[in-house]
Amino acid sequence: MSRWNLPDLIDHTVLRPDATKDDVLRLCQEARDNKFTVVFVPPCYIDEAVEAVANTAIRVGIPIGFPLGGHTTKTKVAEAIEAVARGARVLDMVLNVSRLKSGDHTVVRSDIAEIVKATPGVEHKVILETCYLTQEEKRTACHLVVEAGAEYVKTSTGFGAAGATVEDVRLMKDVVAGRAKVKASGGIRDWKTTLAMLEAGADRIGTSASLKILHEWRVA
Repeated sequence: MSRWNLPDLIDHTVLRPDATKDDVLRLCQEARDNKFTVVFVPPCYIDEAVEAVANTAIRVGIPIGFPLGGHTTKTKVAEAIEAVARGARVLDMVLNVSRLKSGDHTVVRSDIAEIVKATPGVEHKVILETCYLTQEEKRTACHLVVEAGAEYVKTSTGFGAAGATVEDVRLMKDVVAGRAKVKASGGIRDWKTTLAMLEAGADRIGTSASLKILHEWRVA
């Protein structure tokens, strides 16, 4: 075991393109059985997921602007509003990586802030997709997220060229400096990696390998 209560820290996730309704319902049941506090599902299954975790403390999470982040702000806001109206309580939006790399920092900040403003009372995370960013761009992105009012910076979608790294988690934790939390996600598939992310400063872990990680944590 460890000093962490791992089920509380995991966003139990199924976002692969070929995931079926049965996969989503199984995910929700696994969350109930193992006391995970958040499930992430494709937007088209939000109604099923909300119903499946009704009368529990489990929150349903929905990705916004996923997985590339290049949607218009109006589109992202509409996605977010609909998700919340249908019962989502956690939103993980993808940063507009292209605009960030173009130096359009005001646009990036506004993109995040408009979603946050349109959906009060829910948790907002911003996925930086760190594999595409320079060190300086990662720092800038973290500052923009904080300025825009989101609660978390997040490493990766899991669909990019690479996933979470310990080095990126440390950097993000250092830059947000307590003004936001850090979610590590992307390629986290065992307890050893999960532990490294937590020790580096991650506050949450996003993974589709939750059951394997939980088993290894329990016997560690």
